[in-house]
Amino acid sequence: MIRAPLGSSDYWSKVSHNNDGYIDKSQKALREPVGAPDYAPQYAFETAQKHWHQILRRYSAGDPIADLSRYFPGLLDAWEEAERLGATVWTQEQQFTRHSWRVNYDHYITCFWLVGLGLALDIPDDQWKRLLALIGNEGEDVLLDRIIASRSPERSIGSGLLYPKPYARLLTAVDAAEDSQAMLLSAFVKHWYTEVRTGAKSGSDPQAVSYRHPYWYTYGDENFEGGAYFGRWCVEAVAAVKAFDMDDSQCLGLEHYPGDLLRPNGPSTHSARQEVEPPVAVAVENKVGFWSKLLGRRE
Repeated sequence: MIRAPLGSSDYWSKVSHNNDGYIDKSQKALREPVGAPDYAPQYAFETAQKHWHQILRRYSAGDPIADLSRYFPGLLDAWEEAERLGATVWTQEQQFTRHSWRVNYDHYITCFWLVGLGLALDIPDDQWKRLLALIGNEGEDVLLDRIIASRSPERSIGSGLLYPKPYARLLTAVDAAEDSQAMLLSAFVKHWYTEVRTGAKSGSDPQAVSYRHPYWYTYGDENFEGGAYFGRWCVEAVAAVKAFDMDDSQCLGLEHYPGDLLRPNGPSTHSARQEVEPPVAVAVENKVGFWSKLLGRRE
């Protein structure tokens, strides 16, 4: 059963298959001699990115939850290769802006997603440790550090919340009395897609680049048939539910809540729907991802 609100079965079959092909080609290219050393680390990182997009795309398409973790080894391999290659290419400033949660809102969200997926899919300990080594930023954020510490208790916890909008709602739910958590968690999920758009503006530090929204935010609003859309899932809520055993009953069935991640044996938390095509394309600002902007290239 398709879980995403957009896309026909033919669409999801096509884009899932095609993106597996892109991943295979990218992985093979990483094993070849480097043709453009300056771009090689970015290419490796984009290969890692294709893996986590594909996890979410396969979720949207309705694939079994147990099958999704197969993308984690390739994701980690590619990201580690990006770091290895980047060590001799990226300047100290680039290293900071690429890795720091404080100045890179996209990276903070990505790390939140990967932590949530790692927890929900119960990835093996060796993969979890590799993921945390890549994520870094220990002691930087009170919310994400606490979620990580649910599996790695030695993790240092930050003293402040880096992005109050939208994540103050989630932190409030985490800290609430047990009988209030379900309602507050639902409020976070309901406001998540609207508030995550401008969350960088609420940040504790100026951002390394100026952008209107996270790089993935308008995927689905434009060039839908190109296959960039992988769903719009509030994995952050799943991360908190898994970490703190929260009641997510009021989130089930909400458009952006990927509740099946926590229920691998079903039944699905998503309602069956008619085949839905994307909305008619409207004029929206061009998507420019954080990493592309950082390197002065358009997507």
